[in-house]
Amino acid sequence: MNNWGIPDWLEKEVRERDRTCVYCDIQLIERMPPRGPRKAVATREHIINDQSIVSRENIARCCVACNSSKGTKKLSDWIQSSYCRKRGITKDMVAELVKDALRVDA
Repeated sequence: MNNWGIPDWLEKEVRERDRTCVYCDIQLIERMPPRGPRKAVATREHIINDQSIVSRENIARCCVACNSSKGTKKLSDWIQSSYCRKRGITKDMVAELVKDALRVDA
């Protein structure tokens, strides 16, 4: 189990599933490159901002840039933010598990 309470089996499953950001679809990298931008570094994300929901439907990997922008915002509010508009992130282009969460979070 890691520091965020995510069991090893789930961490492995999510890492294999989410090779690109679940929001912007950028190819994720595991570590920050020396002298390189960190925006594509993989981070863990609770899609619905409730740390007690540790499930394959709520734990995902996204890039540092999207994770930082979303922060603790409600998913349905964040998807309409200027950050998402500028980057072309819409409810139709995100990963399926995000689409499912948006149906619940709306």
